[in-house]
Amino acid sequence: MNTYDLLRGLHILAVIAWMAGILYLPRLFAYHADAARGSEMDQTFQVMERKLYRIIMGPAMVASFILGLALIWFDATARLGGWGFLLAPWMLVKMAGVIFLIGWHHFLGASLKRFAAGTNTRSNRFWRATNELPFLAAIVMVLAVTLEFGG
Repeated sequence: MNTYDLLRGLHILAVIAWMAGILYLPRLFAYHADAARGSEMDQTFQVMERKLYRIIMGPAMVASFILGLALIWFDATARLGGWGFLLAPWMLVKMAGVIFLIGWHHFLGASLKRFAAGTNTRSNRFWRATNELPFLAAIVMVLAVTLEFGG
């Protein structure tokens, strides 16, 4: 078995799980924003959001990050012959995307707390408008990695 391909496959699976949550949670927030505070729907959304964030998104983000670091280490030490690839334009774009996704993940976590506390001020329109930002970042990141432009 090729270790690199195994790491890459596991990384892709972890990213898929993370992205599923990162795309679905804002959609839940869009519906939750219209639920009356303290209602049965409010309570149901809180449970769904909390479980999605803690049980799926958190572990998937950590796994994506650890497996990504393992791939970087493998590339630098066994595949690409050094750490210089980290400064290639395609890799800088990928890392910028990772930073954005981690920041968005934590923004969603803070928003989750605001919904739980009943202090959310963002409308369903906001959540619908921003829902696709992570997917746009993913498109750029995947193309950067698969095309390895400027490298």
